[in-house]
Amino acid sequence: MLDLAIRGGTIITAADRFNADIGVKDGRVTMIAADVGEAVEQIDATGLWVMPGGVDGHVHLAQPTGDGTVMADDFESGTRAAAAGGTTTVLPFAQQIKGTSLRACVEDYRKKAEGQCHIDVAFHLIVTDPTPSVLGQELPALVADGYTSFKVFMTYDDLMLDDGQMLEVFDTARREGALVMVHAEGHDAIRFMTKKLEDAGHTEPYWHAHSHSRIAEREATHRAISHAELTDVPIVIVHVSGPEPLEQIKWARARGRKVFAETCPQYIQLVADDLKGLNMDFEGAKYVCSPPPRDEASQEAIWQGLADGSFDIFSSDHAPFRIDGPGGTGKDNPRARTSFKWVPNGIPGVETRLQILFSEGIMKGRISAERFVELTSTNPAKLYGLYPRKGSITIGGDADIVLWNPEATGTIRQENLHHGPDYTPYEGLEVTGIPQQTILRGKTVARNGDVTGPLGAGEIMSRDASGRL
Repeated sequence: MLDLAIRGGTIITAADRFNADIGVKDGRVTMIAADVGEAVEQIDATGLWVMPGGVDGHVHLAQPTGDGTVMADDFESGTRAAAAGGTTTVLPFAQQIKGTSLRACVEDYRKKAEGQCHIDVAFHLIVTDPTPSVLGQELPALVADGYTSFKVFMTYDDLMLDDGQMLEVFDTARREGALVMVHAEGHDAIRFMTKKLEDAGHTEPYWHAHSHSRIAEREATHRAISHAELTDVPIVIVHVSGPEPLEQIKWARARGRKVFAETCPQYIQLVADDLKGLNMDFEGAKYVCSPPPRDEASQEAIWQGLADGSFDIFSSDHAPFRIDGPGGTGKDNPRARTSFKWVPNGIPGVETRLQILFSEGIMKGRISAERFVELTSTNPAKLYGLYPRKGSITIGGDADIVLWNPEATGTIRQENLHHGPDYTPYEGLEVTGIPQQTILRGKTVARNGDVTGPLGAGEIMSRDASGRL
């Protein structure tokens, strides 16, 4: 007998939409048919859309910051929030601390996650100190162990690599068959604009968007692509904010380069003017992230890219901080009041990612439901080596399933969210389409906004080769 039967719903995958029942045994989908027979547990999904669980390929949880601030989500709260929002797999980053072993950092990070996850987790790496031993020994061994993607930064003093280091990392990734994720913003251009703005007395959070300019993002995107072309390695340009970097990606693809593109909710829902706050006040710090939101024309370019296939994945880039962190550990810390450059970069979004794209995309006719699944589940699972176990509703795959009520409406409110921060940048946004039930490997972990699954239900996974779509 089956463990679970989901009956009467409309199944939507990246490729199909049809009415059928789903049978689950031992955490896997074993039957998809008009009638799957008897089961221990039965769910009536009549009137609901049955979609694969979300795969969020870009989240930051329990990550060190280096400046005294503290991320507001650990694995428990971050994965709890993800489950409530319809996500069943997240990929956070094990960050190397400069001067230390990458392997040791990965092992320490894994210990933080063990037994603390409500949903499944797999790790990317962040390489900040590519020493000969890291490139020659640690990275190859970690890739062989299933850590098949790693991220590099082109800005931030404590994270960035110079061009020579990037080329060495890219070359190692090519040799080992790994995928490189790139935060593409030009550090020197940002530093130049920051000094000019501060010298002119422009220190409020609003000016962050001017210091992290479109030009800095466009130039760095082109430079990263050039490095990837020289070393013949696939890369992902993450959190693309507007048409300028997207044009560079399209240019590279036209030349046959394997360049993937990611965007995020902030670039379809927020604009730079949000950083003004109520009246050029510190309220604008709630919206400080990098790259920053741009303008309405940029939003339209992002929507066009989501619709026409220019973007491969839609991630949250969940980077959670409290505004009022204890002991000055949040966005409103003493240094942040002196200049925008000290405001911690990042906004929460792991719980609201799917609702925003569902409501603003599917329900407003900008993208199809199938494209929604492709962007938020199937493509990230494929790109990061988790498919077909994750990312689809298919025989033999994990029974990670979300039941959506496309007719239900609601309003995003901080008081209803499950994450660690004390705010959401999407406060008051009205949405249509609610994830009614989140199922992880055949077990319900969230229902009607309440997380019901036990702590520790999530597994830490290794992955197959990344970079394949």
